[in-house]
Amino acid sequence: MVETLGSKIVSTKLQRVAKLAREAPGMVWTTLAHHIDGNFLREAYRRTRKGGAVGVDERTADEYALDLEVNLESLRERLKSGAYYAPPVRRVHIPKGEGTATRPIGIPTFEDKVLQRAVSMVLEAVYEQGFRSCSFGFRPRRSAHQALNVLRQGLMEMKGGWVLEVDIRKFFDTLDHGHLRSFLDQRVRDGVLRRVIDKWLKAGVLQEGTLSYPELGSPQGGVISPLLANIYLHEVLDKWFEDVVKPRLRGSAFLVRYADDFVIVFTWERDAHRVMEVLPKRFGRYGLTLHPEKTRLIPFWRPRFSRGLSGSRVPRPGTFDLLGFTHYWARSRRGSWVVKRKTAKDRLRQGLKRVSAWCSENRHQPLGYQHRNLVAKLRGHYAYFGLTGNGRLLSQFRYRVLLLWRRWLSRRSQRAWVSWKRFARLLKLYPLPEPVMLSSLSGHAVSP
Repeated sequence: MVETLGSKIVSTKLQRVAKLAREAPGMVWTTLAHHIDGNFLREAYRRTRKGGAVGVDERTADEYALDLEVNLESLRERLKSGAYYAPPVRRVHIPKGEGTATRPIGIPTFEDKVLQRAVSMVLEAVYEQGFRSCSFGFRPRRSAHQALNVLRQGLMEMKGGWVLEVDIRKFFDTLDHGHLRSFLDQRVRDGVLRRVIDKWLKAGVLQEGTLSYPELGSPQGGVISPLLANIYLHEVLDKWFEDVVKPRLRGSAFLVRYADDFVIVFTWERDAHRVMEVLPKRFGRYGLTLHPEKTRLIPFWRPRFSRGLSGSRVPRPGTFDLLGFTHYWARSRRGSWVVKRKTAKDRLRQGLKRVSAWCSENRHQPLGYQHRNLVAKLRGHYAYFGLTGNGRLLSQFRYRVLLLWRRWLSRRSQRAWVSWKRFARLLKLYPLPEPVMLSSLSGHAVSP
């Protein structure tokens, strides 16, 4: 995205808000909405993704842009006067995990996305100054790779530990509106912003022609939802762990959270069991529940070949998954024990399943079109999963994509069978990229 003069004006405004929020951490903001003027909405429009699915009004970004200035001015006036109506979100379901389970995604209208982006920009300038360093999800200049690197560095420095892997059951669907409002009260009481946030929380959900009004949750997929989730878990988990739990532990511990996915690492097993016992009560107090089967404690000490006091061999460390990677101990090329990451089995299967579905639907398209899209899919896969040590599974993914492409090309008609010899000639004309490895320290790591 190309910055404009308006972008620089908005950036200066947000910097001033951030500076004041940093200097006065206990300040309650009662006036923030005045920052959302014409320039601000134009910048929010610029930052809003244009190619997303349409909402209940079926209005595309291109259609909205035909009369952009008039639309944004109308949006500004409706926001300030309180006349803005939050339309229902269109709910769709996407596959989750390896089975038949799905994840509900809410799709707002394009205009709603623009306004949510504008409000998020203002609130982000306030809240970013107080968020803890253990939080990485949907925050500026922070990424999943940084979370993974901080986790790896912490485990290496501690030489392993006890890893508490936690799964919050249906977090975005069960987020309690009353608790969220009380958390917002601690920092933001601007009437205009709070009114429109309440409208988003109360907006209906349209699914298969049926309109409903859930009393809990914030639709996953909305622009404002990740920030509201971070505010919620900042109060429920991050502050509580850093300020209340850690000072009472016997050994070292650190938390790594990305949105609602997180793990806690402990040096002492007793500390881990104490936190594991109290964590469901802490979350239950705020209307959240932990999945009993997916929340577990894993011994993850660096492997040793010495024997314990009883003469038995020390058990091998377990493995755990976070952000699509399985974490495990293995020997480096120099022979020392290091924490490595590989693509989690479910994510590998999901990725191949999506490629297979795409190849099936597009097998009659021109080869050049298919090739361009498959190249983009492979490069996207490499960009995320290409961490040092994961080369074997990247190569496996590419090989399986080749098999899928040949399979669906062979099903275009009864006479379309593609032999391996013919497929090899095709690959010379339309080669698929080899795996690209990123540095295991890609991005700017943040200490736990």
